[in-house]
Amino acid sequence: MTRNSHSQQSSLRRFTLMLSGEDALDDQVNNSRPIQGLPHERFLLGNKVPLAPVLLLGQSEQVVNPTEVIACLQPVHFHATRDHLILMGQNQIDLTADESTRLLKAALPFIEEDFQSTVLFQNTHYWFIPAGPFSELATYSVDQAHGRNIDWWMPRDTNEDGVAKRWRKLQNEIQMLWHIGPVNEEREQRGMPSINSIWINGIGKLADVQAPAALKNSQRLIGQHPLLSGLARLLDLPLKSDFDSALLADTFAWLNQPELAWPQLSKALQEKQLDELLIIDFPHGNTRERIFTAKDINKKSWAFWKKSEPLTWKKITQS
Repeated sequence: MTRNSHSQQSSLRRFTLMLSGEDALDDQVNNSRPIQGLPHERFLLGNKVPLAPVLLLGQSEQVVNPTEVIACLQPVHFHATRDHLILMGQNQIDLTADESTRLLKAALPFIEEDFQSTVLFQNTHYWFIPAGPFSELATYSVDQAHGRNIDWWMPRDTNEDGVAKRWRKLQNEIQMLWHIGPVNEEREQRGMPSINSIWINGIGKLADVQAPAALKNSQRLIGQHPLLSGLARLLDLPLKSDFDSALLADTFAWLNQPELAWPQLSKALQEKQLDELLIIDFPHGNTRERIFTAKDINKKSWAFWKKSEPLTWKKITQS
């Protein structure tokens, strides 16, 4: 039988597998604003969800001031429907490094004037800058807001009125600038969606990161999400991008296709290469931690004449 992960952990060889979570939207309809961060973002970083400084730490070799509030800016596409706009995900717009550089160059005077600072680092999908006058905005990541009506996910004021309005003014100026720019003319000729807006998110500082014990107690991280790169550097842990069955004990993994790793994890439990498998998921937006052992993999039926059925990935994710 599986048990809660908060039982006392000794020297057991444990592999931790975290699954991505989705918003529990039914729990948000009565709130005046959406909850910041996807469930796994809040789990990894804490309730303040300081995505920007962690992403900056993972994508550059810069020394990041732990008390400086950083913002992440991303060039995006708003898809127009009959009565609202939808934010498209970064993997849907096929933005090139050259296009990103040219878009930033055009918008840079406006950005640096309003932020009262210079850009710290840029790559294709992420631009980082000290948040300055926008430090108190409540923002939402592209991962959280994409595919949805942007009206609900636009930045909002928290402690100071008028900051969100100031951001929208800057956003509109950049939208008009890019609309008549050569990058979108070239993209239109290729049949690509225009880069017609800029998205701000992840505002926070490294000092606000509250990494969970499951992460801090690991010896290594496995996964390809850029957030893991920053956490690996922050916690001084080695990071591997691909699942490696030779490195299972004391490993924390966040995999793109976790179901593909299940046969090897199941085998490692049965052959006693691992003592425990901790699976962290987020049903209805709530964190759930379950421990599986070799006994759980081949549960015997109460009907003794029936063969034991191995625990499948489908059963794990649907239970």
